[in-house]
Amino acid sequence: MNLPNKLSVLRMCLVPVFVVIMVLTVLIPSFDVAGSILGVVVFLIASFTDMLDGKIARKQGLITDFGKFIDPLADKLMVIGALVVILYKYTAIRHLFVWAVLVVVFRELAITGVRLLAAGANVVIAAKYIGKIKTVSQMVCVSTVILEPLLARIPVLSFLGYLPLTYLSTAVMLIFTLWSGIDYMICYREFLDPTK
Repeated sequence: MNLPNKLSVLRMCLVPVFVVIMVLTVLIPSFDVAGSILGVVVFLIASFTDMLDGKIARKQGLITDFGKFIDPLADKLMVIGALVVILYKYTAIRHLFVWAVLVVVFRELAITGVRLLAAGANVVIAAKYIGKIKTVSQMVCVSTVILEPLLARIPVLSFLGYLPLTYLSTAVMLIFTLWSGIDYMICYREFLDPTK
């Protein structure tokens, strides 16, 4: 297994670590601040491996079919895991995030379906640039949702208690999630032809 693929596998392994840390912030209230910061650090490390694995694979010519499969899968697990944790922990924004999670999960299932149909035709669909932007927007959104309530505890930043950055980053994430999903469906519509 080459280095980019190892980084993708590492990202997948960091997902349960992140989830456990964030659940502990709910179960142990005194761990909330430290745990939330630690959770964001773990999430950002996982996000960094996402940027790094693709860059290394392209630069060193280490692009493999396994990498084309495992990289987007690791992204999906990381983002969906984080969104589910947010639904669990942040009850004040649950009404908003339940829709965000549904949009993200529906998009990921649809694209995974297209990937499986393409794989049946011996075509491997690599991540597209708009898909990478979508992933970055999701990572920014997750980090914002976790950090903004902590920053709102600082008196001069108390206005963040209204969660303006959370709402903004969620809107941006949803736009890119829908845009990239539609883009994939248009580009690979031949695999959706029911007559084939």
